[in-house]
Amino acid sequence: MPDDQIPCAPAGVERGRLRKAPENFLDAAGVRTVFAEAKKGRRDFIRGAFAAAVAGGAAARASAQAPSVGEGEAAILKLPAHSTGLGQPVVTDGYGRPSKYEGNVQRRQSPGLTQTNQASVSFAPMQSLFGIVTPSGLHFERHHQGWWDIDPAQHRLMINGMVKTPKVFTMDEIMRLPSVSRFHFIECGANTGMEWGNVAVPTAQYSHGMLSCSEFTGVPLITLLEMAGADLKGGKFVLAEGADGSSMTRTIPMSMITSGQVLVAYGQNGEMLRPENGYPLRLVVPGIQGVSWVKYLRRIELGDKPYATKDEAVHYIDLMPDGQHRQYTSIQECKSVVTTPSGGQVLLDKGFYNISGLAWSGRGKVKKVDVSVDGGRNWRTARLESPVMDRCLTRFNLDWVWDGKPAIVQSRAMDETGYVQPSYKQLRAVRGSRSIYHNNAIQSWLVQENGEVKNVQVS
Repeated sequence: MPDDQIPCAPAGVERGRLRKAPENFLDAAGVRTVFAEAKKGRRDFIRGAFAAAVAGGAAARASAQAPSVGEGEAAILKLPAHSTGLGQPVVTDGYGRPSKYEGNVQRRQSPGLTQTNQASVSFAPMQSLFGIVTPSGLHFERHHQGWWDIDPAQHRLMINGMVKTPKVFTMDEIMRLPSVSRFHFIECGANTGMEWGNVAVPTAQYSHGMLSCSEFTGVPLITLLEMAGADLKGGKFVLAEGADGSSMTRTIPMSMITSGQVLVAYGQNGEMLRPENGYPLRLVVPGIQGVSWVKYLRRIELGDKPYATKDEAVHYIDLMPDGQHRQYTSIQECKSVVTTPSGGQVLLDKGFYNISGLAWSGRGKVKKVDVSVDGGRNWRTARLESPVMDRCLTRFNLDWVWDGKPAIVQSRAMDETGYVQPSYKQLRAVRGSRSIYHNNAIQSWLVQENGEVKNVQVS
């Protein structure tokens, strides 16, 4: 039965096995060469271009083979200690932790970034997450002057500018107000930035890991502005200022605020914000690049023009082909990534696999995701798993039977505005090749004949 007719993990279809291998990768390769060499003779191809990868992969597969029938029976028939003994008591320090066997699932610094004494970025392990919510302890980090654990009793939020009565709120006063909770993604404008330069970072964690999704709880910013008597006709923009050492400042258009989208948040995933995520107060600006979600929020100023602060006149702007800088390009356009199989993972044998990934759009809901396993020659529509929410991550899945031949796995998302995620060729035709920020091109993963998955770029 062809793989495009298989409904899902049916009886009689051999299920493939996948191992999340150590991070190793292949530099960007010519995609056509992969398939051309495969036709000439995959055995020679593997022995040549990927000889080193085969050697490492063979050893890894040998150590990760499934147990034999006899071993499997012994493991199920002979009761282990945890089935016959007394378990551990409740966690003594009161806050739960993951299993020790999941210790490798953690935020990581990228070895490709400039190393400093004070790390400023950590990437979420996209390839190890399920569903759409990022656990708070795995949420990506981006700091401009390090993080602080601020005493909420001493923290204040000031509302000033074009208002009748400037206000200063304590945390207690903010938390007394009617609150809302919403699920939204947050993506750094520099996410996937290294891929602009044809740098094949090894895993989805490093290529797309400046992305997370949480349930945020807080007060709509418009509520606080109205309490201060804001001039909602003359005021066109607000300036949001953080309390960290960089005094992060960003301009937010009032059109987003009056609609009630923007939150002054204190809660994340059912608890207070973590210090590295802005405790005790941060801005939530759905669909907008993460730098505008100002952390340690201390001041909101209402004005009639964009503020052109240092953080938006020099950073997070796009160098266009004609030499001009594109400013205030804050919306994170429709984007997706396959997280399984993805770079650094290994398919241990032929058979059925569930291709899974995430899609999102800063302009609304994801409407459709197509998946290709042949580098974009043919596409199939994936299943969008519920819930599908506004400006939120959406999980997609697709059934696939791998035949053991080289494959290039891609995903292409479309949002409710009709915008379709571009290829690198399409994106570079508009943006050129000197960008750093706002890369939403289609991501490609090469599944080699030996099962190892590598990052490649398809133009």
